[in-house]
Amino acid sequence: TFTVEEAVETIGFGRFHIMLFLIMGSTGVAEAMEIMLIAVVSPLIRCEWQLQDWQVALVTTMVFFGYMVFSIVLGLLADRYGRWKILLLSFLWAAYFSLLTSFAPSYSWFVFLRAMVGGGVSGHAQGREENQQVIAMCSCSNPFLSLGKVFWLAGSLLIIGLASVVNPTVGWRWLVRVASIPGILLILVFKFIPESARYHVSTGNTGAALATLQRIASMNGVAMPEGQLREPAKERRGRFKDLIHPKYLRTTLQIWIIW
Repeated sequence: TFTVEEAVETIGFGRFHIMLFLIMGSTGVAEAMEIMLIAVVSPLIRCEWQLQDWQVALVTTMVFFGYMVFSIVLGLLADRYGRWKILLLSFLWAAYFSLLTSFAPSYSWFVFLRAMVGGGVSGHAQGREENQQVIAMCSCSNPFLSLGKVFWLAGSLLIIGLASVVNPTVGWRWLVRVASIPGILLILVFKFIPESARYHVSTGNTGAALATLQRIASMNGVAMPEGQLREPAKERRGRFKDLIHPKYLRTTLQIWIIW
C-alpha cells in the first residue's frame, strides 16, 4: 500500500507541476492587480466624489477586511467541499465584483464592491497554498517556490504601468475593467487544475484521489507506485475551533500576527 504523500514523492517533479506552477502563480498576478488597483485609482475617485482622507483610506481598509473575513470562511468551506470548487467560486466572484466596480454610481457602492472583490481574491490562496505544498513535497529546495513571489511583483508593476496609460486617456473605470481580465482568463484555464488528492482521501473517496495521482503521473511520464492507495478518511473537516485548539493556537496566533 501507499499514501498520497508517498505517491507524490514517487511521481516527482515534472510537466504537471510546471503547468500547475504557471496557472496558480498567475493567480498572484490577478490578486496583486486587484489589491494594488486602489493605490492608482484613489486620487481619481477622491476628485470625482470629493472625498476626505479617511474616506479614501477606508477603501483600502474594506478591501483587506473582506479579504480577512472571507479567507477564513472560504478556507473552512474548502476543507469541507474541496479546493477545486472554492477556487472556481473565488475566480468567478472576484471577476464579477471587479467588473461591477467599474459601474459604481457612488462612493458607498465603490467601497462595498471592492470589499467583495477582496473577499473573492482571498479564495485564490486556498488553491495556491495547497499546490505549493504539492510542489514542495517533490523537492525540498525547489526554486519554483521562491520564483512564485515574482508573479505578485509582476502584477503590481503591470497595474501601475497600465494606470499610467489608461487613467489619463479613458479613465479609472476602464482601468478597473482591464484589471479584471487576468481573473477572467484564469477561469478559462481552470479545467486543467485537478481537485486535491488530499481532499479526496480525507472524504474517503480513494478512487478519485487515485485518478488525480494517475493523471499527474501520466503528464510527468512516470509510473505510479505499486500497490493500493490506502489512507484513513477524516471524520471532521473545516472547523474554525480547530484553529484555536490548544495544539494549534500558538501557531495560529503567530501566523495572524505575522500577516
